[in-house]
Amino acid sequence: MRVIILDTANQVAQYAADLLLETVRKKSRPVLGLATGSTPISTYQQVINAVQAGQASFKNTTTFNLDEYIGIDDTHPQSYRHFMKHYLFNHIDIDLANTHLPMAASLDETRLVENAQDYENAIQEAGGIDLQLLGIGENGHIGFNEPTSSLRSRTRIKSLSESTIEANKRFFADGEYQPHLALTMGIETILESKHVLLLATGHKKAAAVKAMVEGPLTAMCPASALQQHAKACLVLDQDAAAQLSLKDYYVWCEKQRQELT
Repeated sequence: MRVIILDTANQVAQYAADLLLETVRKKSRPVLGLATGSTPISTYQQVINAVQAGQASFKNTTTFNLDEYIGIDDTHPQSYRHFMKHYLFNHIDIDLANTHLPMAASLDETRLVENAQDYENAIQEAGGIDLQLLGIGENGHIGFNEPTSSLRSRTRIKSLSESTIEANKRFFADGEYQPHLALTMGIETILESKHVLLLATGHKKAAAVKAMVEGPLTAMCPASALQQHAKACLVLDQDAAAQLSLKDYYVWCEKQRQELT
């Protein structure tokens, strides 16, 4: 894995935005995998700024999000469809028909299983994901692939961990229904992306980052599966990188890489 350590969270966001925009500019029909959560919001704002300044266009771009809550409509203010429209889609020139999230409003298991397979098929029909953006949970999850997730998993129904539910509780009003299940891309689905870009900022992510980069390949830290990816890039701020034993080495490696043309 390529490990890039920058000074600030804002620099992480700018680096990620530049890579997303580069992919969109270079590909005639780019396919992006997108993430929700607090980490990518700054990246999306940088993308919006570039598009509104006429520096890039998403007219021919297709997107697939990692996951969606089960049991709430996509118009619900806490749905990930709503999140993506609010923080990105409504502010750029993308065709909403080309933006995809798992269909998860139903509570019927058979239908959800069918929707998960349809999502896998749609990704394949689009030619696969050129660049997949990821965050990482404090317990090492990517997407909603919680610890113990199969490293060969595909898009499926997934129970959220208590820590994930607790972390997301702040987004729901007191007494409001909060989903405990989600449809999520699987780990193998993520690993089939041509390029993976994972962002982590803040000291709360430091232990998960260390486990991902320097720990064993294990289902107990789903993000460690990225050790198997041929083109995985991790972009960290100083706080998220704080527990890495070989931090100086990663900085050295990136310096050497910068000398390549």
